[in-house]
Amino acid sequence: MTVTPTIVAPSILAADFARLADEVRAVEGAADWLHVDVMDNHFVPNLTIGLPVVQSLRAATQLPFDVHLMIEDPRRWAPGYADAGAYNVTFHAEACDDPVALAKDLRSAGAKAGLAIDRDTPIEPYLELLPSFDTLLIMTIKAGFGGQRFIPQLLEKVRAARRHVAAGHLELRIEVDGGIAADTIEQAAAAGADAFVAGTAVYGADDPAEAVRRLRALAERAISGA
Repeated sequence: MTVTPTIVAPSILAADFARLADEVRAVEGAADWLHVDVMDNHFVPNLTIGLPVVQSLRAATQLPFDVHLMIEDPRRWAPGYADAGAYNVTFHAEACDDPVALAKDLRSAGAKAGLAIDRDTPIEPYLELLPSFDTLLIMTIKAGFGGQRFIPQLLEKVRAARRHVAAGHLELRIEVDGGIAADTIEQAAAAGADAFVAGTAVYGADDPAEAVRRLRALAERAISGA
């Protein structure tokens, strides 16, 4: 798989759940990853999809799955998503008492390991753990529901993470999730993000694939300083 400098990951949380396979195919050839939000109505007050749906979708597309677990007890469930063929499995720091151990389990199962930081969680206690991870997902909303308004103040966490990554010469994706659209993605990219989750901005568009391409172009322009 070719990994581009900038990743755009459409979130199927904003897709038509009655047509999930078709919605996934609508972004093939444009999207880099497919973002899959798993919520359990315990860690967050929303209930979405689980492992059986991911297993079924895995057979419907070649897109790498970027699975975002907004669930309690991720040590119990996360390796199953890796076994199901997820490219990247991200769990929340707030839900796990030993993030490094779970990251090792995910890597052993063949997936990349991601750590998510929710809106109200300081990033500083987790910076020293980043060498154990492949992705750091920083929420730019409160985890739990799509369609929320982007919170620009949370980009301070992105800047702090980017400084830490640069200082340590780490190989780490910094991903942002929440309210990412044409009017916000450049801010996030300029702050240091290089992977972008977009739900409504993609699946609310008449042409989801073209929306992905436009978002990538905007992000890359900001990253290059053009």
